[in-house]
Amino acid sequence: MSELQPQVMTRLPENAYRELKPGETYVPMVPPSVTVPEVTARAIIFGIVMNIIFSIAATFLALKAGQGIETAIPISILAVGLSGLLLRLGYRRSSLLENVNILATSTTSGIVAGGTCFTMPAIYVLKLDQKLHLGNLELFMLIFLVPLLGAILGALFLIPFRRYFVKEMHGKFPFPEGTATNEILAAGAAGGGGQAWVLVYSFLLAVVYNFLSGALKLFSDIFTTGQVAIKAGQETVSTLAFKNPFFENLTHNVKAVFSLGTGAYYVGLGFIIGLRWAAIICAGSFLSWFVIVPLLAPLSLEQLKLLNPHPAFTDTGAESLWWFVPRNLGIGGIFAAGIITILKMSKVIVSALRQALGGLLGSDKPVGPADRTDQDMSYTSVLIVGLVTTLALALYFRFFVLQGTANPTRLTLISVALALVVSFIFTTVSAWAIAVISTTPISGMTVTTIIITAVVLLGAGLGRGERGMLATLLVGGVVCTALSMAGTLVTEFKLGYWLGASPRKIQWSAIIASVLASAAVTGTIMFLAFRPGYVKTPQTPEPLAAPQANMIGSAIEAFVGQEGQVPWLLYGTGAVIAIVLQMVNVSPLPFALGMYLPLEINTSILVGAFVAWLVSRSSGDERVRKARTDKGILVASGLIAGGAIIEVLIVAFGVLDEMYNHSRIVSWLDWGQRRIAAGVAPEVVAQTANWLGAVAFLILCLIVYWDCRRARPQGGAG
Repeated sequence: MSELQPQVMTRLPENAYRELKPGETYVPMVPPSVTVPEVTARAIIFGIVMNIIFSIAATFLALKAGQGIETAIPISILAVGLSGLLLRLGYRRSSLLENVNILATSTTSGIVAGGTCFTMPAIYVLKLDQKLHLGNLELFMLIFLVPLLGAILGALFLIPFRRYFVKEMHGKFPFPEGTATNEILAAGAAGGGGQAWVLVYSFLLAVVYNFLSGALKLFSDIFTTGQVAIKAGQETVSTLAFKNPFFENLTHNVKAVFSLGTGAYYVGLGFIIGLRWAAIICAGSFLSWFVIVPLLAPLSLEQLKLLNPHPAFTDTGAESLWWFVPRNLGIGGIFAAGIITILKMSKVIVSALRQALGGLLGSDKPVGPADRTDQDMSYTSVLIVGLVTTLALALYFRFFVLQGTANPTRLTLISVALALVVSFIFTTVSAWAIAVISTTPISGMTVTTIIITAVVLLGAGLGRGERGMLATLLVGGVVCTALSMAGTLVTEFKLGYWLGASPRKIQWSAIIASVLASAAVTGTIMFLAFRPGYVKTPQTPEPLAAPQANMIGSAIEAFVGQEGQVPWLLYGTGAVIAIVLQMVNVSPLPFALGMYLPLEINTSILVGAFVAWLVSRSSGDERVRKARTDKGILVASGLIAGGAIIEVLIVAFGVLDEMYNHSRIVSWLDWGQRRIAAGVAPEVVAQTANWLGAVAFLILCLIVYWDCRRARPQGGAG
């Protein structure tokens, strides 16, 4: 060990983030010939603790704020911190590969929470637990098996594509979240120095910046030209951001509203994504908000209902128009883009399947190099685990879900086939989205799955009503978790490729850890169903929003409920848009994703990407440009990490303070509320915070640009 240890690099290779030249080979920080601790007691124990903590936290925040959290970044920082603590206590520092396996064990928390929270609370939203008289134990098993089986399927389906995403496409996919996590782990392995210091101060900058916005409320987290709102006591006061006839006309008549997220996280994410992909995403948003919504503005609600008859479509404001029309176009576009992506990747899929079948029929040995850093689970293991999972899925649907319906065996076979086929098809789409833009349209693809499932099962004889809705929801839940697992696991694979971990150990760690995460997430969902709940009742007057579950519940009710209408025209039009984009050689998936995601996310990411573009052109010397860009990746990674962690803490503390009213700290910190209490008009406070948000975001971008320009060739990151 001692003779091999010096061969472990202390920084990332120069070609870690760029495409390889012909004949060039990437050598990870821990080369294949070197053996270091990887799966150890400390990695397992710490990974389990992080799994439980972040399963509960991610579930709570996803249901409260409608946003999943990227658990890899905060867990990687905690893992590096543990390594430093152990070193100071006289023990050895954790190896890079131990930290990678900590992530493989613990990040299943975010995987399972994201996939489950988007679907399973719909059981309570649709009151299926009451209508079907489900006991607590039965309900626990009903929910628990969905993320567990889905996570295992997602891992198994992604294994044949690992080499394509992480090796064959090296340097072609940016892996924004993966890059941020990678820089944290690499800087921690270096034991300090310039890289670690850049991460530390950019992390602290994001913490302070987001604290000023999220806790002190000195400026708004979203800048807008439309309506701004602020709480004045128990009431919410809404006013126009700009009090003049021009913007009043744009907001109320034209319905053209611009918005910009001001969080530090977005600057970092945009910097890593790059201008090309960010521009395509934002173009989708611009089509939604500045073309389609204004075109719909003159129509009456009755006319708009012809496009989308959803019963909740009762408002003709810009936000409502986007939610019920362009956003559904985006869902149709995402579905068509997924099919197009599968067709384009058909050669890769066939090649991977040929390799898999060759391994199964030939030997137990994976095809390709046999070194430690390129070994997957044996194909025999993949086949056995896959067959056991499929059998468990069939028994689950037959005896838990479809018991008591007409033709339960036939419907079970169809449901299992749908879950397997759709999960397999969309696995590559989810992995691609994470690899390129670090955001996977899980909810959109889940809705698409539910549409397909509903149509097929209804055609096969599934009756409308509670059992039909439950069956459709659970198929969607399995697929949703499979996509979530594929999206996160592809990042783990890339981290392993960059750093030199064993793919086989990552795969087994993720599969085994999904059992613990599924139990923790299920328990949290059931606990929160009682307090504060997901539906407003006298017992739960202030329920959690659970927006995705409500959306999916509405879609299921529209298709499989006793009454309901489906916006086929919007889905079909979105699919046509995706096809047209492909014909002009524009990637339809990020474009459709831009139509589906809120405008403020995409515009701020575009600004961050523009900062990266300016940095990359800030000098005529190629070495200087590279040093500045590499430092920018470090700064961006720190901003992502700091912004994510402080945001989680602020939301969690605020919710606890609101639920249990233990203190008045949150209200005391709120600068806006204190200004209103001092006699300042709420409208003035809201408008000021709105403007300050744009100014603060611009200042943050300038700081990032200035800091990157200070880099010198000898000071650039790996």
